[in-house]
Amino acid sequence: MTMALPKSAAALVARASEPEFAAWRRNIVRLGGCTNPIHLVGAATVYDTTTGAVLLSYGSDVYGGRLLTACGNRRAVVCPACSGLYRADTYQLVRAGLVGGKSVPEAVSGHPRVFATLTAPGFGPVHTRREHDGRVRVCRPRRAGECCPHGRPAGCRERHAADDPRLGEPLCPRCYDYAGAVLWHAFAGRLWHRFGLELRREVARRAGLSRTEFGEVARLSYAKVAEYQRRGLVHFHAVIRLDGPDGPDSAPPGWATVPLLADAVRSVAGRVRLTAPGAEVLGPRVLRFGTQVDVRPVTSSGRATGERPAPAAAVAGYIAKYATKGAETAGAVDGRIHRARDMVMLPVRAHVLRMISTCWWLGGLPEFASLGLRSWAHMLGYGGHFSTKSRRYSTTLTALRQARADHRAEQQRALLGLPEHSTVTVGRWRYAGRGYSPEAALLAAAVREGGGRHGA
Repeated sequence: MTMALPKSAAALVARASEPEFAAWRRNIVRLGGCTNPIHLVGAATVYDTTTGAVLLSYGSDVYGGRLLTACGNRRAVVCPACSGLYRADTYQLVRAGLVGGKSVPEAVSGHPRVFATLTAPGFGPVHTRREHDGRVRVCRPRRAGECCPHGRPAGCRERHAADDPRLGEPLCPRCYDYAGAVLWHAFAGRLWHRFGLELRREVARRAGLSRTEFGEVARLSYAKVAEYQRRGLVHFHAVIRLDGPDGPDSAPPGWATVPLLADAVRSVAGRVRLTAPGAEVLGPRVLRFGTQVDVRPVTSSGRATGERPAPAAAVAGYIAKYATKGAETAGAVDGRIHRARDMVMLPVRAHVLRMISTCWWLGGLPEFASLGLRSWAHMLGYGGHFSTKSRRYSTTLTALRQARADHRAEQQRALLGLPEHSTVTVGRWRYAGRGYSPEAALLAAAVREGGGRHGA
């Protein structure tokens, strides 16, 4: 007795018998396992720029009626294949700013640079996992019987496992300042911007220079990423570098040292402040970074010993890893919330739901209308970019993608036997949907499992 094939497998077998199967398969395999491709309909023509002659014409009918292109989503939870490519590009971008390459001179490896972590402040005690010398310590030791104003235990004597669902949950939700946490998220991007401005002033002051004089002899560059913690708030991890006035192409002045830069980062992170709006509704709130500030010098090669220094490759890998993650790592959802009643069915833990509900509540008040909190409720109020860099830090994602596109175009030209001199492609394409048919999804999953990469 033979067992019936699943519908998707049966459809794939049927498709394999069709004459255009090879082109259809190639259209999917070239995406490297993208989970939600974009469909395009149209045609394109390749011209010789010297003579104007038509070298090649093709349309979406070559690919079974629709040309598929990768979604390009950076988030691993949405598309593992495209996020892997984004992570690789981010790694190269950060690494180039540390050791050179990708149009950045290798001499940049001798410039002062640090790897800094700026944390969110505390808005109330939460369950946490603490380790010391490889041993898990008590979560929050307090005297027996000590309680918060609401009668709940002020401490926790447990040693939490790494997968304990209580990690990040407040010991007392009524004590936790949810409004303050949401407002901090809403202003975190501006707080970082203020930090950057104040850091330039601080470095100039320590060098005995005015702001104008500093700009004539030195430049600060950075690349940063935001990482969600279990408590639902972001950390900022950043590479911060001191260059000469022209960026990585120029040597920094003699007074520019790693200790000077590290001390300036710690000083500024501890004092930069913003005043939150809505004091008449919630009371006055001053927004700042947390007291835990970690600053490490970056080495060009070798392994780190203890907590310092941090190797360049490890720093680049760390930043690239978190560039593909979002609020889902804190247990939030990956899509916007459009109606208040949608929150009833959200598959999230209590703490995250309270953050989302606070975003919705504050977002409906006129004092906070400009923050767009309801639009960012699924991100727990954080609407900033997950990975950013200053203009002169290193190469750009656009440049890396263009280099990859040029390489693929060269491969395609060689495959088709087109001349090596300049060509231009003129096309007209329109959006025609996205996603896969069942049999296409089965093939894409096989490519993904095989570790496929985006092809030519």
